[in-house]
Amino acid sequence: MSKVTRRDLATIAAAAATTSLFGRDARAQATQQLAIATGTTGGVYYPLGGGLASLLSRHIPGMSATVEVTGGSVANNQLLGASRVGLIFTQVDASVDGIRGAGPFRGRAVPVRAVAVLYTNRMQVVTTAATGIRTIGDMKGKRISTGAPGSATELMAFRLIEAAGLDRDKDFRARERLSPAESTNAIKDGKLDAYFFVSGIPTSAITDLGASPGVTLRLVDHDEFIPKIVEAHGPVYFPEVIPAGTYPGQTTDNKQMSVANILAMREDAPAALVESILRVAWDYRADLAQVHAEGRGFTLERQKTAAAGIPWHPTAEAFWRARGATLA
Repeated sequence: MSKVTRRDLATIAAAAATTSLFGRDARAQATQQLAIATGTTGGVYYPLGGGLASLLSRHIPGMSATVEVTGGSVANNQLLGASRVGLIFTQVDASVDGIRGAGPFRGRAVPVRAVAVLYTNRMQVVTTAATGIRTIGDMKGKRISTGAPGSATELMAFRLIEAAGLDRDKDFRARERLSPAESTNAIKDGKLDAYFFVSGIPTSAITDLGASPGVTLRLVDHDEFIPKIVEAHGPVYFPEVIPAGTYPGQTTDNKQMSVANILAMREDAPAALVESILRVAWDYRADLAQVHAEGRGFTLERQKTAAAGIPWHPTAEAFWRARGATLA
């Protein structure tokens, strides 16, 4: 395995004194802190981010990497744009909007750049047999959650609802903005009928619901709407299947919409910092796979420009080419 060199560390230390990428204030910069924006505790970003933070703290001497719990990808890109964090987990669609200054980033474009392509995020439309919901259309008049504020779940849910011909503000009895864990608890308590959540699989909140006594989990198919969404928002989405048995009580395959996840940094992130983070993450990728099964999705074959969706940080592009990625 390659090691972080003394020259790398010297460059990183110098960069810490002149940039805001290591934390929120001058004291954090002096101690070489790196804030990593992840997501809610019920998803995959958070545990993987914790595993990555531990690796960076152990294998880059002098660095203390910490994890930020956030609403998700939209919030993460906003935090990166404000230089409040130095590294983010994000869905491609949110960063595409960020770099364009579109959607929730209108008027505030984010100088975000891809550094690595990770695993696939799956749109999961979660309900139970007791609700009678079998299609997206069946959700009309029901109580739903479209995800936590500032999450890519919310962004993707709105696009799916629109493609299905529903009005997010008028066609539901109630529309909440809950985290996956909160949504699961609300269904258990009889206060919610269905929720949207975009993540890797399996995710703990949905596993919890499926394992609950008296509950028969149901995941709603929605792949039929992907062409319409791609036509409106670009080719960042693609169909996949969540195999039966992924969750307790899931008896059939779920045909759903997916999007790639990336690690991203600012375009002005110091080259030595980007190089060191990637070197540790790549050399110890087997450790990430031990943290969560989706860590196995961090492969050389996934390092494609089309999958990244946004421009590469130049150092990251050179890093992956040096390791044999075609990036085509």
